[in-house]
Amino acid sequence: MTNTAKRQPKISHIQRKLIPSYIFLTIMSLISVFPLYWMFTAATNTSLEVAQGKIWFGNYIAENYKNLTAQQDLWQAMGNSFFYAAVQTIATLFICSLAGYGFELYHDKGKDRLFSILLLAMMVPGVATLIPLFTMISKMKLLNTVWAFIIPGLATPFMIMMFRQNSRNFPIDTMEASRIDGLSEIGIFFRMYFPMMKSTYAAAAVITFMNSWNAYMWPRTVMKGNSVQTMPMLIANMSNGYAVDYGMLMLGVLFCSLPTIIVFFVLQKQFAEGITGSVK
Repeated sequence: MTNTAKRQPKISHIQRKLIPSYIFLTIMSLISVFPLYWMFTAATNTSLEVAQGKIWFGNYIAENYKNLTAQQDLWQAMGNSFFYAAVQTIATLFICSLAGYGFELYHDKGKDRLFSILLLAMMVPGVATLIPLFTMISKMKLLNTVWAFIIPGLATPFMIMMFRQNSRNFPIDTMEASRIDGLSEIGIFFRMYFPMMKSTYAAAAVITFMNSWNAYMWPRTVMKGNSVQTMPMLIANMSNGYAVDYGMLMLGVLFCSLPTIIVFFVLQKQFAEGITGSVK
């Protein structure tokens, strides 16, 4: 017994000090995850059970889905959101990466001043540009089109700044060696820069996709009718009635949340690397 007791590892003084921190972090993690858990459970219960605060899984999810598809064009809205978010993500990554690449690797005093002005645009709230943007889109006759959705977000100051900052890790020697080998500037961007900045592209894709998917105010302004509505617009329509079916509403919220959850978990490693500026 004595030998066995001696072999057992003892908790050090530092580990004892960390125990309250671990307990606090565990409690905070549970509090953070609870809304997500409640969303899943509420989607399986009736409206009355949700209103009463039931937090356990029920067996009403099939009925909620039947009511949801009968009252709302769920899959049309899902398809619209996927299409708009995918188009905006691809276009934004291409334009913002080109801009960040040019600002950092071909910079001069004029470009630095222009970049400083661009950063000032980050201080302007989106609501302040809503009316001018709507006027422009209306005069261009692009209302109720995918272009109305994606044009305001094609080149955002934050995305350009993100690509410019991460482009500082791109080795200049690689660019010079590529030029010596006869590779064009466009070839350097697509064949050298793009493969080495995959983590940055992944992080930018996650941010852009989530912002596009969750956008509500701007699509609500420039898109009218059920045929062009997105998932956030559908959720807003469900919650505007006199009698809200909370079970059906939470199932709609679940459908709206799943794509962004899946995208984040699939790209979470690349997202972390891209945010910290890693280059591979």
